[in-house]
Amino acid sequence: MAKKFFVTTPIYYINDVPHIGHAYATFAADILARYHRAKGDKTFFLTGTDENSQKTVLAAEKSGKDINVYTEELASRWQETWKKLGISNDDFIRTTEPRHRKVVEEIFKKIDERGALYKGKYEGLYCVGHEAFLKEDDLDSQGLCPDHKTKPDHIAEENYFFKLSKYQEPLLKHCKENPTFVQPVERYNEVVKFIEGGLQDISVTRQTQKWGIPAPNDPKQVIYVWFDALINYISADPRKWPADLHIIGKDILRFHAVIWPAMLLSAGYELPKKIFAHGFFTVDGQKISKSLGNAIDPIKIAEEYGNDVLRYFLFKEIPFGNDGDFSFERLKEVYNADLANGLGNLVARVAKLCETADINVAKEEKTVIDSSIDKFFENLKFQEALIYIWSKITKADHLIEKDKPWELIKKDNQRLKQVLTSLVTQIREIQTLLVPFLPDTAEKITKQFAGPKINAEKPLFPRK
Repeated sequence: MAKKFFVTTPIYYINDVPHIGHAYATFAADILARYHRAKGDKTFFLTGTDENSQKTVLAAEKSGKDINVYTEELASRWQETWKKLGISNDDFIRTTEPRHRKVVEEIFKKIDERGALYKGKYEGLYCVGHEAFLKEDDLDSQGLCPDHKTKPDHIAEENYFFKLSKYQEPLLKHCKENPTFVQPVERYNEVVKFIEGGLQDISVTRQTQKWGIPAPNDPKQVIYVWFDALINYISADPRKWPADLHIIGKDILRFHAVIWPAMLLSAGYELPKKIFAHGFFTVDGQKISKSLGNAIDPIKIAEEYGNDVLRYFLFKEIPFGNDGDFSFERLKEVYNADLANGLGNLVARVAKLCETADINVAKEEKTVIDSSIDKFFENLKFQEALIYIWSKITKADHLIEKDKPWELIKKDNQRLKQVLTSLVTQIREIQTLLVPFLPDTAEKITKQFAGPKINAEKPLFPRK
């Protein structure tokens, strides 16, 4: 019986420019979605855009465009980016859609009806860039937000508060009873420590905001952007909930591993099965920042190398969950060593030998994914999965060197056919394992090695 698998990326701020960090999380979700589809699981892969923020309003005003026109244009940019990168998402949710608003209103009402909301006065320093309140201790020596270099607004207004403190013990109990709820273990420990430190009630509406979803119990209040945005994971298709996996960046861990589960408990929903927080990127050892202008556009890399190369490099070089460094020099080294000289060379050699020997190889039957790789996907050990696949490439290379099929062509046609049939079978098995990671390459290999005739074609990865 087919299993269910529901994976999500973070809901991306619409006015961000898609960069390598966004692509990293989205590639990870795509890898898992393709793996589960290949196994026959009922897979649902969700991504989307968070559009109800105050900084979206300010950006629209700055551009001189109507907010609806502005968000439509930017949502299209995100969708086009994922299309160009070969992302196979099943749905794209926008928080300005009616389906989202409907579910947000329903959940807000449920939380209110269960006595988890109350009205109170909030006073604090609000950073539009973060869409969050900051403490004095969070500011730099000049009283500015250290990330955005802007002075936060001093706000005093009456808002609705969510009784987050009420869920301290239930959340702690859930984490202790489900030690794989948050991964990797460093992030789990971080969440447990934060909860144990005591949870404070949080403001979940804004009085002065004009853009967003009005609170159903008080239309003068607008639901706080992060509260509304988190609900996208349900609003896309409530029938699919609960999610099996939320993939997020570690900077939004508390929203997803503390506030979101508390909201769900309050509204009577199941919790997601697992939350995985990946690390951050540096570029040539330096933090990515606007001032340095070193943000990496994944589309430009894909245009030069191809989507599969970028996917391979990110997950082979960096253990998923760790921080990692991106280097164009290292990208080129890995491309030539692992893809051009490794996989590409094996495929080219075997195809040329089959063509030269003019042998027929039985047409490929549907190959089932090698179950040895399941444990890597179950634990999100992408790097280890790729090492396992490349060990099979090395094994096939060793077989070629051992049996020397170029010599068998001259003296032992029967043995030659046995050797080449074995090599073709191994390449087909490798191709099956590559589907989640290198889908375009896997498709090319499938066509080239379909049989019965196999011919040499242009290299999969020309050396650079």
